[in-house]
Amino acid sequence: MTDFVKAAETSDIPAGRVKVVEVDGKRIALCNVDGEFYAIDDLCTHDDGPLDQGELTGDVIECPRHGARFNVRTGKVLALPAVKPLGTYALKVEGTQIRVALP
Repeated sequence: MTDFVKAAETSDIPAGRVKVVEVDGKRIALCNVDGEFYAIDDLCTHDDGPLDQGELTGDVIECPRHGARFNVRTGKVLALPAVKPLGTYALKVEGTQIRVALP
């Protein structure tokens, strides 16, 4: 059975925004895509830059350093220079709580 831990409240992350939380010692970026929440690694796979500092447009986040883009739903790389997908995490919303599976 997967353990889910509280990471944030839904009100903490407006639509189109990203919030970084620490879950079990790992930085995870929580992304709000039109009221649907997704959890991804906060570090770009190209150079370990912080993705929460980048722009979230729809379900695509762009790294502010070199412009690599990723789909936050799947972690898939959409634009170079990154070639390796992001780690994604199971997430569920219970009431107003966003809960993330332990990595």
